Amino acid sequence: MKFKSIALAISVAMSTTFAHAESINMNLSGGNPGGLWSLLGAGMDRAVKADDANAVITYQATGGGFANLALLGANRTDMGLVHDAEVKLALDGQEPFKAPITNLQAIGYMYNWAPMHFFLNQSIAEQYKIDSLDDLASSGAPLTIGINRSGNITSDVALFMLAEAGLTEEKLEANGGSFVRAGANEQGELMQDGRIEMATNGIFIRHSSFRAIDENTDVVLLNVPQNVIDAANKAFGTSSFTIPGGSYSKQTSDVQTMALGAMVVATDAMPDEMASKLASGFLDNIDEIRNVHKAMNALNPELMVSQTVLPFHPGAAAVYREAGLIK
Repeated sequence: MKFKSIALAISVAMSTTFAHAESINMNLSGGNPGGLWSLLGAGMDRAVKADDANAVITYQATGGGFANLALLGANRTDMGLVHDAEVKLALDGQEPFKAPITNLQAIGYMYNWAPMHFFLNQSIAEQYKIDSLDDLASSGAPLTIGINRSGNITSDVALFMLAEAGLTEEKLEANGGSFVRAGANEQGELMQDGRIEMATNGIFIRHSSFRAIDENTDVVLLNVPQNVIDAANKAFGTSSFTIPGGSYSKQTSDVQTMALGAMVVATDAMPDEMASKLASGFLDNIDEIRNVHKAMNALNPELMVSQTVLPFHPGAAAVYREAGLIK
């Protein structure tokens, strides 16, 4: 009996040791296979490998944040990249979700600098004396406005902000205008061809699609009223942002707006140890993530913990707490 007890104790000790030595082997649901999120996935994989050569994060291309949240809600993926605004809609059970998703927990914030831009044809702006979002409805201008395609969070945000500024779809149609659904690059082409007078999107400052609009079309960047920014931040869990003056050729002053952010999200089914390893890997080897693209240069430990829409996974929170980043 004594030997059985010793054998059992050794067996338990060994199994505990092996459990603690388990390497990360997880899927990360992202977005387009060639976009920034795929680069972030590669950077995260390198970050965890820096601590454990056997660790693996496998990037899976999906339809984007909304699709990733659905996968997380059904426990069909380990982690997902999602926008903070998409998380807010998921938590509230708003469209496109049929009910609240309640099992989500954050691992780390990746960026919060994808500001909403509203570019308007300069001749239209001058003719109707429009320099701010809240001038659009009262101007009576029959605008054709580009909005991202359904299923892209920036379309939801743009429509919300325009409505908060008084330009609902009904008001736009009454003015003789309409919305046109088009992706980022397509909106640039439509602006250049004169098929739309206004482009909207929420991506990085001087993104290639924004540069194309700025360089090939005479446009102004509209100001956004503070009440619209505040309403959008409350509705989507986003943050205020300043587009510095001079970012675009005809933008002489700072423009205040709001910005989308992206984060890595897991579920409450993830073991604490795995979440801790992820957070430690991302934090200790942050340069592996930061170096994937110049757009990620501003990533730092403080930013990684700055999201407010979700509770952190307990395993990740323990790492950030030990590092003095959260209380």
